[in-house]
Amino acid sequence: MIHINPELCKGCNICIEFCPEKVYKESDTLNKRGVYVPVPEHEDKCKKCKICILLCPDQAIAVDENG
Repeated sequence: MIHINPELCKGCNICIEFCPEKVYKESDTLNKRGVYVPVPEHEDKCKKCKICILLCPDQAIAVDENG
């Protein structure tokens, strides 16, 4: 399972841009900062490579190994 903390995310979309499996998309919902937080659209394609976690400047992404 992928979790993005909307309170930490600044909407840079690095996760959308660099995910090799194209798991993420931009959501339709604004967070408190006024940005569209990415959401996992194709979570079933996630290979748990954790590139999104490594590249996220806000440490807003968590990937559950068991989910």
